[in-house]
Amino acid sequence: MAEPVVRIPDAKVALSTASVYPESTATAFEIAARLGYDGVEVMVWTDPVSQDVDALRRLSDQHGIPVLAVHAPCLLITQRVWSTDPWTKLQRARSAAERLGASTVVVHPPFRWQRQYAREFVRGIWRMAEETDVRFAVENMYPWRYRDREMLAYAPEWDVTKDDYRHFTVDLSHTATARTDATAMIDRMGERLAHVHLADGNGSNKDEHLVPGRGTQPCAELLERLARTGFDGHVVIEVNTRRAMSSAEREADLAEALAFTRLHLASTLGPQHPGRPQRVPGS
Repeated sequence: MAEPVVRIPDAKVALSTASVYPESTATAFEIAARLGYDGVEVMVWTDPVSQDVDALRRLSDQHGIPVLAVHAPCLLITQRVWSTDPWTKLQRARSAAERLGASTVVVHPPFRWQRQYAREFVRGIWRMAEETDVRFAVENMYPWRYRDREMLAYAPEWDVTKDDYRHFTVDLSHTATARTDATAMIDRMGERLAHVHLADGNGSNKDEHLVPGRGTQPCAELLERLARTGFDGHVVIEVNTRRAMSSAEREADLAEALAFTRLHLASTLGPQHPGRPQRVPGS
């Protein structure tokens, strides 16, 4: 009897260190190792360990967990982390990624008030990308909303597919907050989709970063599509566990997110007929 063939892509599943907040970067490595994640994405922020490449390397060695990506310090609360100059921040993120063996730097588009940086951003990202093997994957953002008012906080665009970048990061919590069609955005990214921030959302004014499957975004469909297309980037669990009442509850959420991702990051190719072997990428 013919058996279905399951395609599992080469994509690794990583834990964002932001997912354990308010616990530490060090705790993220420990949890990632205990739950069976393939690696971590380091969110560079106010935790001194997240800014210290030597400390990160020691954590990686201690827990046997590689750093797969570095998220540059692009948030409002990180405006003074690794310099106040945004290009210096990206240069340091690239250097950290190279030293740690990470393949990707995640970067947000500039805030609109960073006028000079915003004017140079698209050309500058291309220039930096040509100087390294590290991928600069620019992440989709969203309009800021307060009651019935909307403010465009990012430039050139919060919808990064409107500009020309070599690599993209798609974040499904951000598509929810933007109230945009995630599938259409992924279609526009096409083969330039290099990195995924997997989270969910219900389209509220807040960037929710729910555990995948708890909102309205096509998380399962995206993962199954990545499996069908042989995606070889990273899928990063970037969820908000701040409301967890205990460390055990936080860890349970992160285990659920990993199980969801592993389950859907596979695709049935159809029946395998005797005498007609089908090649599965990565096998």
